[in-house]
Amino acid sequence: MMYRIHMKVFLYHLLAIVLGILAIVPFLWMISTSLKSGGALLVVPIEWFPKEPTIQAYEKLFALTGMLRSIGNSLVVTSGAVLVALFSSSMAAFAFSKIRFKGSGFLFMLFIASMMLPSHVLFIPLYLIMNDLHLVDTLFALILPYTFKAFAVFMLRQQMMNIPDAYLDAAAIDGASLFRSFITIFLPLCKTALATLAIIIAMDAWNDYLLPLVLMTSPKNYTLPIILNALSGQFKTAYDLLMAGSLISIVPLLVIYIGAQRYFASGLQIGGVKG
Repeated sequence: MMYRIHMKVFLYHLLAIVLGILAIVPFLWMISTSLKSGGALLVVPIEWFPKEPTIQAYEKLFALTGMLRSIGNSLVVTSGAVLVALFSSSMAAFAFSKIRFKGSGFLFMLFIASMMLPSHVLFIPLYLIMNDLHLVDTLFALILPYTFKAFAVFMLRQQMMNIPDAYLDAAAIDGASLFRSFITIFLPLCKTALATLAIIIAMDAWNDYLLPLVLMTSPKNYTLPIILNALSGQFKTAYDLLMAGSLISIVPLLVIYIGAQRYFASGLQIGGVKG
């Protein structure tokens, strides 16, 4: 019996090691490629560790017109998207979970049903709306669509459904308004879900390519994914520059994840809690 248990644990660990290697190998290859010169990329057999590492790819990358600006644009859009999505979605979740009004259940199901729509089918109506608001070719046009994200509303509602109504009643007795109760009581109690959603939304906004491609017309407003895609040509691709740019694009997300990883695993389980 003990032999079977030890063998099972061993196989689990072996599987985890194999999956870990499969996950880290592409990352190591990106680092290796970014430190090679253009000619070293075609060397056979493949060099995992370049004999003469160079940062030439990074120097060329930052010398490109618009590279630093695109990083700044992506930081602005990502920060704005996270703030807008978390605040608006948490307010909607609070309303759906703690405020009783007629048709709330139907409205919530209708709201959640929007998650089934592919984002691509919304590009044309979204462009028309942004054009009517005179927001096309502005960074705010990339932030506004993150208002009231359905997935965020769902996760936060599930979290708030597990918070006893007694907190809200006690705050009302003390004279606190609904908004004050929301800010001072419910948001702090939802910090795990908020941290998890911040990571997910930041990844989505930072890596988004199609929405900026549709709404941005001026190179000065391009985000990092658009600039990186320009490195891949029809007949030739600068793989050293592309890998260097990809590594740079990973760094902010890696910092965010490391800072909030203790909330991430538990936060992902919130959506499965029955409210």
